[in-house]
Amino acid sequence: MERFAYQELLEWKNQAERKPILIDGARQTGKTYLVEKLFGPREFGRVHKFDFRTDPKFVQIFKAGLSPVQIISNAQVLLKRPIDLDHDLLFFDEVGDCQPAVDSLKYFAEQSPQSYVCATGSNTGLLGSFPVGKVEFLELFPLCFEEFLMALGEDILLNAFRERQGGAVVHDHLWNLLCDYYFVGGMPEAVQAWSGEQQDIHTRIQRIKSIHATIIDGFYRDFGKYSGLVDAMHIESVFRNIPEQLSRSVDGSVRRYRFGGVIPKKKRYADLRGPIDWLLKTRLAWKSRLIRSRPAIPLPPLCRGNDFKLYFFDVGILCHLLGMEYADHQDRTLQYKGFIAENFFLTEYRSHIANMGQPVYSWTQKDAEIEFLHRDKSGAIVPIEVKSGRRTRARSLESYITRYQPEHAVKFANVDTATRSGIVSTWPLYDVQFLRDL
Repeated sequence: MERFAYQELLEWKNQAERKPILIDGARQTGKTYLVEKLFGPREFGRVHKFDFRTDPKFVQIFKAGLSPVQIISNAQVLLKRPIDLDHDLLFFDEVGDCQPAVDSLKYFAEQSPQSYVCATGSNTGLLGSFPVGKVEFLELFPLCFEEFLMALGEDILLNAFRERQGGAVVHDHLWNLLCDYYFVGGMPEAVQAWSGEQQDIHTRIQRIKSIHATIIDGFYRDFGKYSGLVDAMHIESVFRNIPEQLSRSVDGSVRRYRFGGVIPKKKRYADLRGPIDWLLKTRLAWKSRLIRSRPAIPLPPLCRGNDFKLYFFDVGILCHLLGMEYADHQDRTLQYKGFIAENFFLTEYRSHIANMGQPVYSWTQKDAEIEFLHRDKSGAIVPIEVKSGRRTRARSLESYITRYQPEHAVKFANVDTATRSGIVSTWPLYDVQFLRDL
C-alpha cells in the first residue's frame, strides 16, 4: 500500500545534509512497513535494520559509546556485513525501547550529517529524555480516506475525487466507500484485508473484526508494559470510555469530555489527567480544545486545561469498540452517525492539516456547538460544521455567524457537490483535506 508519507521521506533523503528522522505514530499504523518495504528498498542499496523490541541484543552496539564511528563499528560486527553511511539506510525500529539509541540520534546529527538514519516508535512520547532540535519528525497516521481509495485500486474514482468532480454518480460511489471506511478504518492490516478481492464480503467482514480485536488486545498489553507510574487499568478505563462519551452526542455534536463515571471514585480532571495524557502521547486519542468566547488570535489563552473533547485516532477501531456491524454503516436511516462523522473529520484533518501535535479547537456557548475551528491561508478563523446526513441546516453555525460575522464558514454533509451561499460553503463530508487550499 502506498503512503503519502513516502514523499516526505524522499524530501528528507534528498537534503544535502540531514538530521536523523523519527517516524512517530500510534501502534500498528504501518511505520515499519513504510521504511522496510517501501522507502528503504526503493531508495537505498542496503537497509540495516535494528529492531529494539523483538531483538534486545542490538543494545550492545551502544555499550562502547554513542559516537557514530563506534556505533557503526559495533553494528558491522554484530550484523556481519559492512555499513556505508554515505549510501545505506540505518533503520532503528521501535527506538523507544532503547534509550541509548534515542540518545545516539543527537550524535548522528552533529557528527555524521551525511548519514541516513531513520527511527520509528509508537511510545516515544513517553520517553524521559529526547534530543530536542537534533531530529526531524514525521507523524504517521492510519490510512486516510484518499489512501484507502488508492489501496482499493479505485483509480478512476480517485481521479474524480482529487479533481472534486462532484455529481450524483461520483458521490454515490464515494459515499458508499466512505461507509466502508467507517467500518474498516485506516489501520493498514485491516485495509489490506478489505482490499482482497478473492474473498466474499462475509469473509472480509469477519476478518476485519478479528484484526480490530487483535490490534486492541495489543493496545491493552502496551498499557501494562509502558504505563510506568500511570495505572494501566485506569488507562484502559479511559480508552474504553472514549467511544461511550462520543456516542452521547447531542443534536449530532460531540460534547465536552466528562470525568465522572470513568474510573470508580475519580471525578476530577486531576484524577484522570495521567491516563488521558498517556493516550495522547501514544497517539491513541486526540484532543480538541474548547473555546467558550469570541475566537481570536492567539487561541491557546482562550482555553482551559480541563475543557476539551476526546476523539479516537481511527474510526474503524472506534466503531469496533461500539459493536457496530458493517450493515449498520450501510443503513442510511441510522441516526447514530453524527459523532462518527465528527471523529472521521478529525482523523482527516489531523492527517492532512494539523499534524505533529498542532492543537485542534472547537467552540461552544450555551446550546450552540461549532465542531471545529480552522485557520485559512490568510490566518482568518473559519468555523466548521460537520453533519452526517443530507440535512444541512446548522443552527449553531447560524448563531456563530450572527455573533462574530466571520469572513467564511464551511459545512460538511452528505451532499454531492461543493456549493457556496453567501459566506457559507457546503462541501461533501469526504472533502476535508481540501481545507488546506482554503
